[in-house]
Amino acid sequence: MAKPSTPNPLSLISTIFFFLFLLTNGINSQSFSRHLSQKQLGLKKEKLSHLHFYFHDIVSGKNPTAVRVAAAAMTKSSPTGFGAVVMIDDPLTLAPELGSKQVGRAQGIYASAALEQVGLLMVMNFAFTDGKYNGSTLSVLGRNTVFSSVRELPVVGGSGLFRFARGYAHAKTIWFNLTTGDATVEYNVYVFHY
Repeated sequence: MAKPSTPNPLSLISTIFFFLFLLTNGINSQSFSRHLSQKQLGLKKEKLSHLHFYFHDIVSGKNPTAVRVAAAAMTKSSPTGFGAVVMIDDPLTLAPELGSKQVGRAQGIYASAALEQVGLLMVMNFAFTDGKYNGSTLSVLGRNTVFSSVRELPVVGGSGLFRFARGYAHAKTIWFNLTTGDATVEYNVYVFHY
């Protein structure tokens, strides 16, 4: 009868390490997240920036920059326009005059989301086209009660030089035409970013 062979200690250790590797890496490979250092992403010291510009919402004329794309059955009879959804690509300028230097566009949607007062849900990106922020964006998501003297909207993110952005925007209406619905709004944006 043949003698059973003695296991090779090196083979046994290799097998144990292989199973430990499978256990630890198998668990990690099933995970969808991992920790990173800021240096790995090229992030330096966080800074606070203040941006100041004017938003021109043009709903009238041959070339509107704000267009209603949807409405509820009750929107026409609602005193607040409840249910209206408007798509925007509004110019952002350095001065209150529409013809002043353009620094970007406000692109997104706003919807009338309040029954008792004119309160808009704003979902938009400030897409900058001038200066050092050219190609960068800030994302805004919040409530805008347009007849309040100053409104505060959260800045929830950004791209380009505004990656990991957070902050807020103060909106103040400078001019509003009740007949046409056109408006100019001053924005002061305070944002933390890297």
